[in-house]
Amino acid sequence: MPVLLPTSRSRRSAQRADAAMATPREHAVVIAGGGPTGLMLAAELALADVDVAVVERRPDQAIVETRAGGLHARTIEVLDQRGVADRFLREGEILQLTGFAWTPLDISDLPTRHPYGLKLRQTRIERILADWATELGVPFYREREVTGFAEDETGIAVTLSGGARLRTKYVVGCDGGRSLVRKAAGIDFPGTSPTLVNLMAEVEMREAPAFGLRHDALGFHGLSRTESGRVLVVVTEATLAATGQPALRDLSEALIAVYGTDFGVHSPAWISRFTDAARQAACYRKDRVLLAGDAAHIHHSVGGQGLNLGVQDAVNLGWKLAQVVKGLAPDSLLDSYHAERHPVAARVLKNTRAQIALLRRGDDGRKAAREAIAELLAMDEPRRRFGAMMSGLDIAYDLGEGHALLGRRMPDLELSIAGRKLRLFTLLHRARGVLLNFGEEGGIDPAPWTNRIDVVDAATDNAWELPVVGRVAAPGAVLVRPDGHVAWVGDGSQRGLAEALTRWFGPGGA
Repeated sequence: MPVLLPTSRSRRSAQRADAAMATPREHAVVIAGGGPTGLMLAAELALADVDVAVVERRPDQAIVETRAGGLHARTIEVLDQRGVADRFLREGEILQLTGFAWTPLDISDLPTRHPYGLKLRQTRIERILADWATELGVPFYREREVTGFAEDETGIAVTLSGGARLRTKYVVGCDGGRSLVRKAAGIDFPGTSPTLVNLMAEVEMREAPAFGLRHDALGFHGLSRTESGRVLVVVTEATLAATGQPALRDLSEALIAVYGTDFGVHSPAWISRFTDAARQAACYRKDRVLLAGDAAHIHHSVGGQGLNLGVQDAVNLGWKLAQVVKGLAPDSLLDSYHAERHPVAARVLKNTRAQIALLRRGDDGRKAAREAIAELLAMDEPRRRFGAMMSGLDIAYDLGEGHALLGRRMPDLELSIAGRKLRLFTLLHRARGVLLNFGEEGGIDPAPWTNRIDVVDAATDNAWELPVVGRVAAPGAVLVRPDGHVAWVGDGSQRGLAEALTRWFGPGGA
C-alpha cells in the first residue's frame, strides 16, 4: 500500500514516510495533480479496476480563492452517467448560467435532462470528487509533487518532492497551466501571449460599491456580492507588465483607475491575477505521458469552460487508458484521445478569444459589434446553437460518415428493459460500453466482446433528438462508449459492428 499523508502529519513524519519509500511503490497509472481533472480521471480509472494513484501538493482539497464557479450541462450529464450528479446538484444552485461575451443564453429548451448550469464553487466541486475517489479506493500522495520522471521500455520511474519514488506504466499530467509533466516530457505549448491582465479578489469595502458590469478602454470589469456578503471584484489592470502574486495595493490602484475610487477596499480573503493567454499542447500524448485539463490547454475564464473541459478530457481518456493498461486494447487506442479532445479545446480557445475581443471596448465599432452579436443571440436558432456550444452539448467526435448520432453524446432516454423502466444513463454507471438493441430480442450477438461491454435489449417511446441537429431517425441498435458517445449505429443488421467493437474495445476474445 502507498504511504498516505493526512493533513495533520508533520514535516518530520513526512520525512520518515519518504525514507520508507526508498523502494519505489508501483501503480498502473500515476496522476500528477488532484484538481477536478485529476480527481475525475482517478475515479474513472478506479471504476475500471485500474490501480491509480494521485500526487497532490496540497494537504487537502481546500481552495482559498474563487476559481471556477460552476458546471455546464454536459458536465452534469457526464456526472449523471456515473450516478453521482445528485451529489453536486444537492450542494449547488441550478441556474441559466450559460453565456457568450456576457450575453446570457437560456438553454432550457435544449433536449437534455439537465437544460441548465449549476452554480457551485470549485472548492466544493473538488471536495465531492475527492470523496468519491476515496470511496473508490484511490490512494493519494498528499503534500507531494512530481518533480521528474524517466521513461524506459516497460514503464516510468517517477520522483516526488522529498525524494520518494513511484513506478508506473503511465503518467498523466493534470498539474495545471505550468505543468511540470508537460515541460519534462518536452511537449510544446504554443499559443497567444496575454493582451490583458485581470485581477480577481474577494474583499470587504467601506463604501457602497457600483455593483454590475462595465466596459471601458482598459477592458471589462465587474463587482458583485458573494454568498458570504463580501464583494467579488474582477478588474482589468492598466498594464501588461504586472506579474506575480498581486497585493491589496495593486487592487486598489486598479479600482481607482476604473471607478475613480477603491471604495475603501480592505481585508481581502484572496487576490489572484490571470490573463487571456491562450495556449494548447501540441500533442496530448507522448509515449507513456499524457496531458489533461489545464496542463493541455489554458485560456481566459470568460464563459466558464475551463473546469468543464478538463473533466470531459478525463472521461474521454479514462476508459481508453484503462483498456490499454489491462491489455484489452492496443496502445494505439490512446492516440484517439488527442484526435478527439484536441479539436474540442481548440474551439474553446477560439470562442474565448472571440469573447475577449467583443468585451474589450477599444472603439465604437467594437461596441456596435457587441450589440449586434447580442441582438443575434436573442434569436432562437443562434441562441440554441451557441448555448449548445458553450454548454458542451453539441460536441461531436469525427467517427466517420453515418447516422447523425455517430460521435455525438447519447441522449438519456427512458428505456423499457425486461418490463422495467430505466434511464439510459444508469447503464453507464460502471463506466463500461453498452450495446443497446432496439430490434428483435437477442437479435445482436457480439459474443467475443461480452466480457467488456454490456448487451441490453431495450425499447423506448422517446423521440430521438439532439441539440442543434434536432430530431433524428430512431436506430435499430447503438453502441455507446463508456464516455457516453455513440460509436456505432445499427440499421437492422450487424454491419460494421465487429469493426467498431475492435476499434474501441480491442480484438475479440483478447
